[in-house]
Amino acid sequence: MELKRPVPPSQPELEDCCRSGCVPCVFDLYEEALARYEKELAAYEAALAARATAPGPARRR
Repeated sequence: MELKRPVPPSQPELEDCCRSGCVPCVFDLYEEALARYEKELAAYEAALAARATAPGPARRR
């Protein structure tokens, strides 16, 4: 199974917000995407660590 490192979300520019009180605001959406990314990154790193410590096939000499 190939692991793919998650890609962080792009942070919106200040100009991306219209400042009219939208719900959700582009910054709210970014914060949600960032939280998802952080969970996915933690899972990715845990999978890498598990793979590094798991016994693999015998190596040939």
